[in-house]
Amino acid sequence: MHMTEILLRRVAIPMIAAGMLILGSLPAAQAADAFKMGVVDPQAVLEKSKAGRKALDGLKEYVTTRQKLLSGDEEELRNTEKTLKEQAAKLSDTEKKEKENQFRTKVQDYQKRAQEFNQDLQGKQKELVDEYMKKIASATKIVAEKGGFSLVVDKGSEQTVKIVIYNKDTVDLTEQVIKEFDRANSK
Repeated sequence: MHMTEILLRRVAIPMIAAGMLILGSLPAAQAADAFKMGVVDPQAVLEKSKAGRKALDGLKEYVTTRQKLLSGDEEELRNTEKTLKEQAAKLSDTEKKEKENQFRTKVQDYQKRAQEFNQDLQGKQKELVDEYMKKIASATKIVAEKGGFSLVVDKGSEQTVKIVIYNKDTVDLTEQVIKEFDRANSK
C-alpha cells in the first residue's frame, strides 16, 4: 500500500533528524554506548501480521465486490449502446434523441458511482493506515524499550524513497514488531 509508505515516510524523516541531533550532542564514547538505533518496515508488519492481513483481505473483498457491481453496470451500458446503434435507423429523430439522452444519463450515473467508489476506497485505505499505524507504533515502542533502542525509524521500501540505505540485520526489528503486533492484536 503506497499510501502507508507515504504517511510513514512523513513521520520517519523528522525522527531521523532528531536522532542525528541526539548523536551530535553526546560525546563520542557515550554516543556509542548509550544510543541504539533500529529500523522497522511498517508495510511488512501490516502485510505479514495476522491482524494486518485480515484487514487487507477485508479491504480487497470490499474492492472486489464493488468492482463486480461496476463491471455489471459497464456491461449494461455496452448492451444499451449496442441496441441503440442497431435501432438507430428505425427510430425517428425525436425517439433517437430521447434514447441518446437516456443513454447519456446512464453513463453519467455510472461515472458518478465509479467516482464515489474511488473516494470511498481512498477513505477506507486512510482509515486502515491511520488505525494500523497507531498499533504498529505501539508494538514498535514495546520492542524498542525491551531491546534498549533509543530510536526506531521507517526502513522505507523499493516503492518509495528508501529512508535507510544500509542497516545491520541485528537492528532490523521488523520480525520482532510483527510478533508483538500479533500478540497485542490477536483479540
